[in-house]
Amino acid sequence: MNFPKANSFPTSVMRERSMGPNPLKLCEELLAYGDIPASSVVLDLGSGAGLTSALLARECGLTVYAADLWSDPSDNMRFFEGLGLTNRQVVPLKADATALPFATGVFDSVVSVDSYNYFGRDPEYLGEHLLPLVKRGGELLLAIPGMVRDCHDNLPACLLASWTPEQLDYMHDMDWWRTNIAQTDGVDILDMREMACTREAWADWIACDNEYAAGDRAAVEAGALDHLNTIAVRLRRR
Repeated sequence: MNFPKANSFPTSVMRERSMGPNPLKLCEELLAYGDIPASSVVLDLGSGAGLTSALLARECGLTVYAADLWSDPSDNMRFFEGLGLTNRQVVPLKADATALPFATGVFDSVVSVDSYNYFGRDPEYLGEHLLPLVKRGGELLLAIPGMVRDCHDNLPACLLASWTPEQLDYMHDMDWWRTNIAQTDGVDILDMREMACTREAWADWIACDNEYAAGDRAAVEAGALDHLNTIAVRLRRR
């Protein structure tokens, strides 16, 4: 794939602010599967250090609420302002995904890149906490770190080179996610597919100079990406 939106950000910025496989490329590919009109009001759920929110606001013309539990909203706002974005284009806030401080039906769409597997594994999460915030007819686009096939009963050694079985419990395959989401009333699964840029996004990540990227290199270099993928999910609220 070509990534004109992702590549509009300097590599140094991507490496400095990434918290996992290149979120800019994951976000750009994910957007290609959905239909979010320009000027929509979007929740970027699990926005991390702001890269995906900046892409959504600057490159797609969306009004973005960047919600993340672990990042610093003030740091993210300085980053956004450095890109020429204002608080009318993107609003960072610290928020727990299970206690989002928003009104019912306030968002046209939701985007979540590389984070939904932390809170969305609870089959009640989508219907109880997230779907009510989206307008009827609105889309939810999720890029979920996953497995090609669930293998928790016989984890390959390459995965255990970097991660514990407990950490790998957050990863599941497409069938598992389809079953999880299908339990929620009021939502249609429009598309679910393996993303094309997974290996490229991981290569960008392990080239970063931080301890978390360094910790993941052993697994990737041992062949972990034969077993891991990223799952694109496109949903619509009825």
